[in-house]
Amino acid sequence: METVLVSLEAAHLPGVLRVTLNRPEKLNAFNPSVHKGLAEAMGRAEAEAEVRCVLITGAGRGFCAGQDLTERDMKSAAPIDLGGGLDTWYNPLVKRMRALPKPIVCAVNGVAAGAGANFALACDIVLAARSASFIQAFVKIGLVPDCGGTYFLPRLAGTQRAMALAMTGERLSAEDAERWGIIWKCVGDAELQNEAEKLAAQLASGPTRSLGLIKRAMYASAGNGLAAQLDLERDLQREIGKGGDYREGVSAFLEKRKPQFKGA
Repeated sequence: METVLVSLEAAHLPGVLRVTLNRPEKLNAFNPSVHKGLAEAMGRAEAEAEVRCVLITGAGRGFCAGQDLTERDMKSAAPIDLGGGLDTWYNPLVKRMRALPKPIVCAVNGVAAGAGANFALACDIVLAARSASFIQAFVKIGLVPDCGGTYFLPRLAGTQRAMALAMTGERLSAEDAERWGIIWKCVGDAELQNEAEKLAAQLASGPTRSLGLIKRAMYASAGNGLAAQLDLERDLQREIGKGGDYREGVSAFLEKRKPQFKGA
């Protein structure tokens, strides 16, 4: 069985690469096969011009339970190097997701725990089913958050809330995640996939070059002062203004019609 399903659905969702974690019996927990599948999906998103937006979700009743602990060998007395797995799999994945010049929508359909929670937060826009939850489960097994958790959470939720979530491992409901600004939107379980598809389709039909530069500017702001960010905005605006989508957008506005963006 394929542990990650990847499809470019030209008829149903033009321009949208759907990526589904597919280990439902394990709540889609990460193992090497899942990591390889995600790496291949990111490769397609980077290389294929037909891909204009990525939509990530999980199969079954969970989104992702984090690392599959049943695959860890705890019988040996030798020191365990967890950093190797981060260098090999998690860290490159998060970096590729953030650098991808195309939007990534995440539909959290159930529990997102540990690295699964932070994998979701690495996406650009996150929707969650009302029954979903986010758990920084690392502390429960004597670890610290990884997969970008200590970067994302303080910036999204503030230091106090991030610290409490990490130190207690307390479950955060999707409704509270929305209220705290950690995710974009909490929707009814039955509406999640439809809402996520609508959003992904909207982004895929939009000015995708502009969306990629918006993403670049937003993520750069965390490390920039105001002056540097203003300079970046100027440079990106100068770059995008020379493209065809800006001309098409203004022309469509003046002609009172829907623009036909080509990502140029």
